[in-house]
Amino acid sequence: MAFNHKHLIDITEYSADDIMTILETAKNFKQVNERRIKKVPTLKGFTVVNMFNEPSTRTRSSFEIAEKRLSADSLNFGGSSTATVKGESLVDTVKTLCSYKIDCIVVRDRWAGVPRKIADVSGVSVIDAGDGKHQHPTQALLDLYSIWEEKGDLAGLHVGVVGDIAHSRVCGSLIPALKIMGCEVTVIAPPTLLPARPDILGADHVTSNLDEALPELDVVYMLRIQRERFEGAPYPNLREYNLLYGLTKERDKLLKPDACVCHPGPINRGVELDSFMADHPKRSIILDQVYAGVLVRMAALYLLLGGSNDGIDA
Repeated sequence: MAFNHKHLIDITEYSADDIMTILETAKNFKQVNERRIKKVPTLKGFTVVNMFNEPSTRTRSSFEIAEKRLSADSLNFGGSSTATVKGESLVDTVKTLCSYKIDCIVVRDRWAGVPRKIADVSGVSVIDAGDGKHQHPTQALLDLYSIWEEKGDLAGLHVGVVGDIAHSRVCGSLIPALKIMGCEVTVIAPPTLLPARPDILGADHVTSNLDEALPELDVVYMLRIQRERFEGAPYPNLREYNLLYGLTKERDKLLKPDACVCHPGPINRGVELDSFMADHPKRSIILDQVYAGVLVRMAALYLLLGGSNDGIDA
């Protein structure tokens, strides 16, 4: 299977065909993950470093599970365990790691641009697991996979992205990815949670009225309130935010009968969604997104590192 990419850093470097290759490969790995023994020798002998310089639960754990199920060797470190706390530069830390003859670095960092810098100096494959307010490409891919599985197709879907647009790296990858795959995208947020130039994101529509937008949407993507990234108070309080922009049982009546609900997690229950919507048996595909994280990250590692098809079939 031809896949002409070494890194996964910027989703806009990928075509619709590239993205479908990842999604279809992820679907193949679904068979592996539903076996009793969930392991294949696809990346046996490969070494992946997980450099998480910022806290993470879902992304880090799903990458680690993906690597183990592909039989890759993993080295996990970040934060206070790195030599940067002793004054070593990021570049020197990366060069030290590469001296171990590793094959891939998965990096999350609070500063935008760090994955690209690592790719420039390392010579190995680099996967961006989230950098500042910039991008989070594997999150966008698992979102696309979940929507694709639910809807059967991506082209022509109308997706509403609701909430903290200004602080979200998810948007930096998700909105361009949706557009690449032929979706119509509406951004819905209070003006204080929009970037100065929302048009740069590439969305087709921007509105501050959630109730007017909901009846037109096939997919409602609720963003997490990024309280750890706020510079000041962009709205009076969480109760008012929920009143105007929360997806609630009352707003369920405004949705299309077959509309589905997504969220990148972790959920602030009672803020972005109430429990009725978060746990809705027909609408919510939030736990499907969590599972898709393992499948998509297995697919990305497999394709970037050039694993053989025998690994899937084994």
